[in-house]
This record gives sequence, structure tokens and C-alpha cells, in this order.
Amino acid sequence: MSPRSRATSSAAIPEQLGFAGMPERLFVCTPSKLGAFADCPRRYRYSYVDRPTPPKGPPWAHNSMGASVHTALKNWFALPAERRAPGALPTLLKATWVREGYRDVDQERAVYRRALEWLESYVATLDPEEEPLGVERVVATKTAVLALNGRADRIDARTTDDGPEAVIVDYKTGRSGLDADDARGSLALALYAFAAERVFRRPCRRVELHHLPTGTVAAHEHTEESLARQVRRAEETATDIMAAEKAVAAGADPDREFPTNPGSLCGWCDFRKVCPAGAGVAGKEPWTAVEHLGA
Repeated sequence: MSPRSRATSSAAIPEQLGFAGMPERLFVCTPSKLGAFADCPRRYRYSYVDRPTPPKGPPWAHNSMGASVHTALKNWFALPAERRAPGALPTLLKATWVREGYRDVDQERAVYRRALEWLESYVATLDPEEEPLGVERVVATKTAVLALNGRADRIDARTTDDGPEAVIVDYKTGRSGLDADDARGSLALALYAFAAERVFRRPCRRVELHHLPTGTVAAHEHTEESLARQVRRAEETATDIMAAEKAVAAGADPDREFPTNPGSLCGWCDFRKVCPAGAGVAGKEPWTAVEHLGA
């Protein structure tokens, strides 16, 4: 490793002085930060370790559309209950619309119309009088390894035979075919539930993926044991990250400690052009994921 590379990597992780017997610092993270490492350690390094951050590719149209839809829903819930109607959505979506990543104006307009249709159909199924526990709500908690925080799209207050509970709701605007296995296997949803249960002091075991394009809901009921398994999974990932970061800070080769994980995700990676493994993969156009929406 060159002196310049060593200096860049070491600068990203300042050395800390401590005393013998001091507990390890908790790993501060979000579910997306853990997910980045699980998907590809090299992408994690480019995003969170290397400074300055390597240049990214252009914005993705599907991210622009997804952010626009999420913000419109957030602002819909911020309205007084008497104004929460499908008719409010054109103004809300237009005000939040992100225009980056589209092939041209015609494609952008077609995607806007489709997103508005999804929103109007979705809010028609909601009770405007019901107030969620949180919308775009940050929940946080700690474990023996993690200082975890994350922003849940929505946290509902519901009542079961056993009493009040919190339910995690995550909006999806991408691929179809989501099912209960997707909800069950989602580390992010499980961590939101784990944290929300502690923040709101009520059970939070149900997690739901609301797929706006199809109007379907994929749900899973966690148990205390299944949430604990997901937390252990997150802690194991965090332990691997901390070990790699410490090794780089001590002079190890960053490429070895944060290896690539070549696969289908490479074509969608923001860092494809600067990654030796990704550079050989055909990249997707910024608008590829929304092309079918204009059909």
C-alpha cells in the first residue's frame, strides 16, 4: 500500500487512546450502514471509510421517484385529518418531486403520473382519522455491541387481543413479487421493530412491506426469539466491520480487509467506475429501473 493510501485510510479512522479493561466502544450504525457491508464490504469502505469519498455515478431515477413518493406520504400525514384525501396528493407530490436521473422530460412526466396513481390508490385504503405513532420517525436503542438508530417510514398504533402494539410499515416502490419471506428476512424491519418496542414501551413484532405499485402488503409476525436472532446477525456484521476498520487503521491493506463481492448488484453500484471488480461490469443507465413505468 502506498504512503498516500495509508494516510487516507488512517485519517478516516482516528486512533483512540484508552485504558486497559475499558469496554469496547459501541458501533454507531443504521440498518442501511449494516446492509452496505453485508452486500459488499468494498462498497461499505467507499461509503463510510475512505476520505475523501470516491466519486459516485449520476443520480438514479428510481431513487428520485422513491424519495418523492415517501416525502409526499409524510406530508399527507402532516395534514389535518379533514384534508387527508386523494385530492391533496397532486399538490403534495409536485412539491416534493425530485427530477434527477430521468432520461428526458417525457419519461419523467410518465413516471410522475404513475407515481400519483399509486399514491391515490394507496391513501384511499387509509383511514384519515387514524394517527400513526410516528411518520418518518427515528428510533434508537443500544445493545452490547450496537448504538443503533434508524428512520422508519411509518409506525402504526394497533390493538390486538393482547393489547396495544406498534407495527412497522415500510413503503416499497420498486420490484414486485414481495412476499412474507421478504418481510421475515429483512434485517432493517427487524431492527426498527426491536428499537420501536423500546422507544414506545409496547410490543412491536409485526412488520409490513406496503408495495404501492400493486397495492399489496407482505407481513411477518416476529417473536422475541426471531428478533433476537436478527439483532445477533446485526451484531456479528458490526463486529466484522470494526475488525476490518481496526486492521486498516493499523496499516493493513484496505483492499484485503474490505473485499469486493461481485454480482448482479455491481451494475447498480454508485461506485462501479472506481471499483476494479465493478469496472468490468456493464453499468445500468440511471433511468433503467423506471423504463417500464412509461410504457
